[in-house]
Amino acid sequence: MTSLAEQLKRLALPQNDPSLLDRSEVASLLFTCKEAATIDRDTFFAIGCTGLEELMGIDPSFEEFQSSLFSSTSKGLERSVQTKAVNQQLNKNISLFLIHLSPYFMLKPAQKCLEWLIHRFHIHLYNQDNLIGCVLPYHETNLFVRVIQLLDIKSPTHKWHWMDPIRVFSESPGNSAQLRVLLVFYASTIVSALGAAEKITDTMVSLLLPYVQKGLKSSVQDYRAATYMIISQMTVKVTVETSLVHSLMVQITKTLFKVPSLIRDGLACLNLLLQTQKGDKLGKKPFNYLCKTPELIALLQGLSAGYDISPLLRYLLPHLVHTIVKSDTEEQEESEDTENNIYIKHLQAILESIPLENDLDTLLASKFLEEFISHGTEIETNPTKMAALNQKILPLIRLLEIKYPKALDSVLEKHLEDSTDEADQNLFHQFISLSLSCGKYKEGFDQAFIEEAIFGRLKDDNRDVVMSALSSLETFRKQVNPEVIVSSLLNIFQKADLSKDGKWYKVLERAVKILVKEKILKEKSELLDAAVDDLILVAETESDSVRQKVTTHIIGSVLVQCCCNTEMKENYFPVAIRVFRFLDKKIKNLRTYEPEEETPLNWSVETAEEALVPKDLLSAYIEKLSSDETAHAEESAMVLFLLKNFINGLKPPLSFSKEESWWNPESLNQGSRDYLHLVLGLFDLLVSGASEGSDALQYRALMNLLFKVHLKDSEVLFKFLSILWTYSYNLSNQLNYEVSAMLQTQALYIGYALLESQTNQKKKKLVSPSSPVVISLLINLGSPVSEVRRAALNCLHSLRGIKESLFNPVLHHLEEKTEEIVSDPTYIAQITKPFFAAVSDGMVQQNLLKVLFDLLLNCKNPLCAQTISSVFKGITVCAEQIVRELEPPKKTKSLATVQQTRREKMQQQRKPQDAELAPETSHFSWQRVMLILELLQHKKKLRRPQALVPALFNLLSRCLEPMASEEENMEYTKQLILSCLLNICQKLSSDGSKVPAGILDKEKFNVELIVQCIRISKMPQTHHHALLLLGAVAGMFPDKVLHNIMPIFTFMGANVLRLDDTYTFQVINKTVQMVIPALIQAEDSDLSESSGGVEEVVIKIIRVFVDALPHVPEHRRLPILSQLITTVGGDKFLWVLLVLLFEQYVTKTVTATSSTDKDAVLEADTEFWISICCEFNVRSQFQSVMKIIQYLTELPENKEDDPGTKKLRTCKTKPKNQDGQLFNVESHSDKQLRHFKFLSVSFMSQLLSSQSFVKKIVEYEGTEELQELEQRLLEEVLHYINTVASSVEGNVDKPTAKFWRVLLSKCYDMLDKVNALLPTETFIPVIGGLMMNQLPSVRRKAMDLLNNKVQQRTKWQKSQILQLLELVPELIAIVKCRRKEEEEEQAINRQTALFSLKLLCKGFGTENPAPFVPVLKTAIDLISSEKEEKNVMGSALLCIAEVTCTLKAQAIPQLPRLMPALLKTLKNKKELVSNEIYLLSAITALLKVAETLPHFLSPYLLECLLQVVRLEKIVAEFGPSSQISVRVSTLKTILATKLAPRILLPAVTKCYSEVLHTRKNCLGPLMNILKEHIAGMEKEHLISHQPELTAFFIKVLDFRTEHAEDDLEEVGKIEAYIIDCLISMVMKLSEASFRPLFFKLFDWSKTEATLRDRLLTFHRIADCIADKLKGLFTLFAGHLVKPFAETLNQVNISKTDEAFFDSDNNTEKSCLLLQFTVDCLHKLFLFDTQKFLSKERAETLMQPLVDQLENVLGGDEKFQERVTAHLIPCIAQFSVAMADDSLWKPLNYQILLKTRHNSPKVRFAALLALIEVAQKLKENYLVLLPESIPFLAELMEDECEEVEQQCQKTIQQLEVILGEPLQSYF
Repeated sequence: MTSLAEQLKRLALPQNDPSLLDRSEVASLLFTCKEAATIDRDTFFAIGCTGLEELMGIDPSFEEFQSSLFSSTSKGLERSVQTKAVNQQLNKNISLFLIHLSPYFMLKPAQKCLEWLIHRFHIHLYNQDNLIGCVLPYHETNLFVRVIQLLDIKSPTHKWHWMDPIRVFSESPGNSAQLRVLLVFYASTIVSALGAAEKITDTMVSLLLPYVQKGLKSSVQDYRAATYMIISQMTVKVTVETSLVHSLMVQITKTLFKVPSLIRDGLACLNLLLQTQKGDKLGKKPFNYLCKTPELIALLQGLSAGYDISPLLRYLLPHLVHTIVKSDTEEQEESEDTENNIYIKHLQAILESIPLENDLDTLLASKFLEEFISHGTEIETNPTKMAALNQKILPLIRLLEIKYPKALDSVLEKHLEDSTDEADQNLFHQFISLSLSCGKYKEGFDQAFIEEAIFGRLKDDNRDVVMSALSSLETFRKQVNPEVIVSSLLNIFQKADLSKDGKWYKVLERAVKILVKEKILKEKSELLDAAVDDLILVAETESDSVRQKVTTHIIGSVLVQCCCNTEMKENYFPVAIRVFRFLDKKIKNLRTYEPEEETPLNWSVETAEEALVPKDLLSAYIEKLSSDETAHAEESAMVLFLLKNFINGLKPPLSFSKEESWWNPESLNQGSRDYLHLVLGLFDLLVSGASEGSDALQYRALMNLLFKVHLKDSEVLFKFLSILWTYSYNLSNQLNYEVSAMLQTQALYIGYALLESQTNQKKKKLVSPSSPVVISLLINLGSPVSEVRRAALNCLHSLRGIKESLFNPVLHHLEEKTEEIVSDPTYIAQITKPFFAAVSDGMVQQNLLKVLFDLLLNCKNPLCAQTISSVFKGITVCAEQIVRELEPPKKTKSLATVQQTRREKMQQQRKPQDAELAPETSHFSWQRVMLILELLQHKKKLRRPQALVPALFNLLSRCLEPMASEEENMEYTKQLILSCLLNICQKLSSDGSKVPAGILDKEKFNVELIVQCIRISKMPQTHHHALLLLGAVAGMFPDKVLHNIMPIFTFMGANVLRLDDTYTFQVINKTVQMVIPALIQAEDSDLSESSGGVEEVVIKIIRVFVDALPHVPEHRRLPILSQLITTVGGDKFLWVLLVLLFEQYVTKTVTATSSTDKDAVLEADTEFWISICCEFNVRSQFQSVMKIIQYLTELPENKEDDPGTKKLRTCKTKPKNQDGQLFNVESHSDKQLRHFKFLSVSFMSQLLSSQSFVKKIVEYEGTEELQELEQRLLEEVLHYINTVASSVEGNVDKPTAKFWRVLLSKCYDMLDKVNALLPTETFIPVIGGLMMNQLPSVRRKAMDLLNNKVQQRTKWQKSQILQLLELVPELIAIVKCRRKEEEEEQAINRQTALFSLKLLCKGFGTENPAPFVPVLKTAIDLISSEKEEKNVMGSALLCIAEVTCTLKAQAIPQLPRLMPALLKTLKNKKELVSNEIYLLSAITALLKVAETLPHFLSPYLLECLLQVVRLEKIVAEFGPSSQISVRVSTLKTILATKLAPRILLPAVTKCYSEVLHTRKNCLGPLMNILKEHIAGMEKEHLISHQPELTAFFIKVLDFRTEHAEDDLEEVGKIEAYIIDCLISMVMKLSEASFRPLFFKLFDWSKTEATLRDRLLTFHRIADCIADKLKGLFTLFAGHLVKPFAETLNQVNISKTDEAFFDSDNNTEKSCLLLQFTVDCLHKLFLFDTQKFLSKERAETLMQPLVDQLENVLGGDEKFQERVTAHLIPCIAQFSVAMADDSLWKPLNYQILLKTRHNSPKVRFAALLALIEVAQKLKENYLVLLPESIPFLAELMEDECEEVEQQCQKTIQQLEVILGEPLQSYF
């Protein structure tokens, strides 16, 4: 505040306080300000008096104030207008009262008294000292604060200003207000002192510390806040000891934990403390408290947004890591779930939400590694703890890696360089395995290490260790053998016991997920007859009901009979197997219930005769069940009967030969296998039942039956037993049966028993080589079960006596080694590995391999083949040895070069059918090669694998020879060769990088041969292998692949892309990922020249993919294309893909699609294109859109404009143009070019508004980059709009005009979409930038965008409003500016700028008026200029309207310039009429100015009125509902209602004089304004201005006289306005005011006899007043009777021949006068309720009125109209008003006399009058009837036919009226 303002404030008197004038809020002690404003003075007085009375009851001394301060006279006292003496006395009384009141201040009555004094005497303004003195003793109370709030003590110079803080803290209880003041003083003083001190000494610090510590412990928030400020100031100025820093930290963190308020401030203080002091050795105590602080991370995140919190994090993070890693010891296990979780959550939240800067990420990563290794060395021996640690920190390490990969990489790399300790290395490898990118650092691992580490831990008994191992397994699953994975996972399932520990469930669930993901396990499909399945399902349903149980047995019986009776068909055995399983299951279930008593004899299966179940057995079963007893014995017996039937009924298949010496399950057909399966099952079931249980005898009987029916012959029996003995070793399980060791042993013992009982002759047969018995028994000696081995030896011992047998020596030897064989299962196994390794001679090894491969070639036994395979897998082989085995006998040379290949082809063409090649090919065994290649697929122990490369390519070239291909299918061989080559590449270069020249010569790698293989082959698998190999080679020899790049991709487009399987998809991805990066790496080399630039090659590749797209399966399209573009680079090539897709749609899709499906296809394609775009980041998408727009700009407008079509183009450039150009204009039609452009723009528009794109924008974090991209895109769009707009203009007269207009519309749509993306904060600066663009169209569109935004949004933030207001000067500059561009375009821009200013003013001008004052000035300059373009002026006028409306009083200084210019604009009628908008703008401007500043218009009022009344006629053309009409009428209303009469009336008078002669038609609007003004005038004003108004009306009413010769109709119209206006005044006058006015007018009408026209005016006025005043008018009309009677006689031409008016139109005027007079009289009679029509007056008027029936003035027509419409109603009403039968007779008689007039028209009129009178008088007319009948009788015979007819009508009507027949009188 300035010193002058201060002085003025001091001089200000209380009575001038603005609060006294404001009634919306009133000062009050008991009520709120707004409540007090609604209470009236009497209520306050009553409150005060009540309080005083109560106080007088306590202390009678208060009585003296009852007559002064609380008297009823004080109610009307307003002290601000009293004399000084009165106020001094009043002050004295108030002071005395307040002293008396002080002891009772806290009592309610005292407060009521104070309320009255505050309300009436304003003691809070006039008596502040006394009031404070009264309440000061109570300064600790809330009420004291309430009183202080009433005082205005804000000014710093006020003597009570020191109390001002109390006002603010009224909410705090107790004495906190003073405490706050004290603490503010304490904080500000100490902080300022510390700040001012040059050096802070130890003494200062030691003095402060006790208070600092006390402040930190305090529960008072303000004290703590002050302490934080002091600590912050102190630490900034001085460095203190670490112990003090530690102490302060402990105290601050402890407070934050215990008193959770001001936490943010406390954390900020801590951060500053750590920033300014040394942060070493601060201990863990503060950290523990800090971690327990509520909402810690959320607050840190909030702080990090505005400040650098790295000092605090630098302390916090290492402690967090240390605590998390170390917290797995035994002592902490109980609290692990709570405390340790807090630390983990904190660290997780910090990583997720707080950016780690200033190397904090590196610190965190290194701390993790350091703590892991440090703690790992302590607990490494305990795998459980180690696994728990890994599991705990795994998510944190992954999160750290995702957020800060570079930091983690750098820490790991540094450790790799520095670390030497082996124990450390092991822990380091474990740490790496926790990260996602462990592959980068696993060079130190080999497969054996991974397998040992993972599978060792999978066998652990601790579930956490197993869980951790499973996690590692997922990471390394590609490095581990899938077979081992399966076996290990299945072992877990066998080992885990959920009944003991349910938590193993999660482990098993994880294992299942891995199995499923790897697709290792596959479902087995069961093919069973559906009907049987359904029956068995019913039978197996468990139920307690008798019905269900019996049903089960019946179904069982049916099924068994079905098996017995069915003929041999295809489904016989599947059904039989299913039935047997049902019986098997049933029997095994029943075995669990042992029956109590033995089965009776008659129920034995052996003795029972019936084939089916005995009836009595079934009856007993049902009876037992019915009586709720168990019937297990009966049920078992019944099922055994079914089994007996089944055994009897089972038949072997016709193809099954029991004569064969050996039953080999492999060679048997399916029927035979199923039969053996059933016999095995029956044997197993019966043996297990015969060994124990109450039904053992039954089972033995059934076993005999089985042997008897199916195994009757001993040889057949031993063949069957041989299968049983050896079947457990069968790998392929052809019989689909599992022979357990128990069954195997039982079978061996049964076999032993049978062998012992055989004769020697039979034994000889069994021991012969043709018999399978001995071989089967020998196989059992290798069994892992010792009991099996023992039983087999027993069987062999029983055969030892046959000396003729070849096996005798073996059997003899086995007998000697019985004990060794029983105890050691591996005693008779082969040994191969050491044997092969022991052979030192390479040639011997070579021969061994040869024999091995030859054996494999001729072997038919899979077990043998498997054994050979495992032997080969186990031994270490040199690649050269394999090469010798692979090489054919001749033609070892491979086609290594392109030249050699071509030469070879030439030779083949010369000798197409060369016979010499045939023998060579025949000697070469491809089958042997294939077997060797198959073995090589999984061979790991292979030395120098690169030696195989030339041999493999040689084989591949032979495969590709026509002869080889024709001879047999070589595809599988090719695949094997390619796979081997790929394995070799992966062994030589595991990471896909280049191979050193010494290891493998690139010339030996024949890439052309691989490409040829792709071209020639038709098998997708071959293609896949070749492409994967090429991908690997691309990394090793990129230049070799580059030469063949296009053939590869052309082939992929034509073939591979069309396939739909996951493997193909992976092949494509891998090829793209490996081949293209190699291509891009080679970009700078000389090799790329041959392909014509890498970019062009990439475009060609993309085109291949796009061309192939329609044939690619739909769900593969997106991944393939996104992978391709990701590989080549989205920033560079995404737009190329889109352009090529558009081109494809325009050229191919459209032609291939029917017209009905086009929309659907386009919609689907567009969705697909958008989904491609949204695979990439926002920047790539923005750049792509911009590049597409730039590309569209470069394209020619039409095909004819394309420079490429010129004939000068050479042939060489032709192919390049076609491939290199994205959209080749020459090769496409004009329509396609246009469609391409339209499609591109449409797509961009849809992309920019798609949900997925907008979501990416929202999630994008780079705000500044985004703003720059958006501005660039907006500019590009606007430039393109400019280009299209110029094309629109250039093609106006061409057929393509419509296309260009639609395209422009689409461009604008795209612009809107870009605009919609911009957040407001970005939008405003972007628009500001665009408004300064060079192109006028860009500037205009920028303003349009601004306008749309301002119109659409309703809520704006303050910062945004300030940004918008900064645009105002730029807009003003556009309005003022005249650049060199075309005038019209410039005018549009200026109009747009004015519209923008108008909108900004409308939105924000009320609160920010200052920036808009220059806008008003500029707009006034515009409308003052004469040369200005009218549309611009229109916009300027609208802008003026808005700005004036908004600025209000601030616009007053501009009125002297504004109003003349505005009125001048309105004067130019021609321009206004020609331009409706211009006219509307001008009217709006004047309307808004008049509306806003009506009281400042007086200097311009006359001119305003003149223009407004002129506008009325112009506006009439537009219709009453048009905008212009509405606004003009509003303007008239404002002028009529907002201005004072003293201003308006003189202006109206002057205006009347101005327009009276020149523009008479303007008088109507002027009178309407005056009429509206009078209608709104207050009574006092009307009375004071009545003389002035009367004079005006006397003058105005002479209008008719002054225009006596003018057209009567026109004059009548204007006079109607004048009289209407007069009537509006009359209606507001009292009787006393109106009477003199009326008589004045009456006198005025008679003043000059010559001016008869006045009489016409007066009679019209009288008629109008009578209409308005109705019955009241009779009070003033007495004087009119005689003059009116005279007038009637004077204008009656039947009585006088003199002209009444001295003018040519006398007749017309006389008719008018007669009409007004008769109408006035009619109204007088109509509204006469006060007996106005006395006898005298009636007699005066009777004759003149009746005589008018013969007054034919104005001719027949006029006469007829006057009589019917005016005269007859008047006479009829006259008769009613008389109300006297003595007067009715003369009247009736006078009318009857007229019926004898010469003129038939008069007679006709008299009849009409007569009937009208009769209708009015009704039955009263009976009195008059007798004298009427003679006259009517005469008329019945009148010479005029019309009169006669009317007479008859009259009589009929009279009969109706009177209710009597009158015909008898005539």
